[in-house]
Amino acid sequence: MPSAPKSAGPANPAKASVPFEEALQKLEAIVEAMESGELSLEELLTRYEEGMKLARLCQEKLADAEVRIQQLEKTAGGELKLKPLSLESSDA
Repeated sequence: MPSAPKSAGPANPAKASVPFEEALQKLEAIVEAMESGELSLEELLTRYEEGMKLARLCQEKLADAEVRIQQLEKTAGGELKLKPLSLESSDA
């Protein structure tokens, strides 16, 4: 029973609320620690797993930001407003 709450527990939503900049700083610190050569194999594996989670979180936040930027358009008055996201690509 304990494994089910861990996978669907509140730890994931808490990580999702971490700001991009903070997640990136933590990821950089993990990389530095791993490159130092002073960690045991077990510590390396733990840091690697944590780093992968942070990298995934950063990637998701960047993808979300990209979608939001693509949805912005300027009105005739120069104001920015959200426009509907088109699924078609005009970059062909």
